[in-house]
Amino acid sequence: MTRIVYEIVEHDDGWAYKVNGTFSETFRTRGEAHSAAERAAREQQIPDQTTDIAWEDERGRWHTEASPGDDRPDTEVES
Repeated sequence: MTRIVYEIVEHDDGWAYKVNGTFSETFRTRGEAHSAAERAAREQQIPDQTTDIAWEDERGRWHTEASPGDDRPDTEVES
């Protein structure tokens, strides 16, 4: 199963959470960033409907595959 870690970091004169190198919006306080990360982590775990997705690989080729709505990742928020 996939594991997603939300890391709370200083960013742009405030605080943000970071996932796989991508930053969230900037929050005024560490607590606000942590609360937002917890909310996002919970939302990642909500099952949805199976749907087809299309994505482009590093060579510019497009792929289509089914994304199961019940295949949700494990999530964690690290301070």
